[in-house]
Amino acid sequence: MTCRQLGGGCDLEFKANTFEEMSELAKQHGMEMFQQQDADHLAAMQKVQLMMLDPEAMQAWMNEKREEFNALPND
Repeated sequence: MTCRQLGGGCDLEFKANTFEEMSELAKQHGMEMFQQQDADHLAAMQKVQLMMLDPEAMQAWMNEKREEFNALPND
């Protein structure tokens, strides 16, 4: 999956065996982009922060992304 597919600001591709691993890679990338003050990633982070105010919406979003990950072909 790409950073953008996971709600981020670029098309960097993450490869992982589990959704949890994918989430961790995306989190690490997000921290790096935050440190660099990348405008696209900062805007994406603001959207996620707003979503986090509604735990049900956040859980629904996470479930949707997990389903997308699980639907990807294994290579």
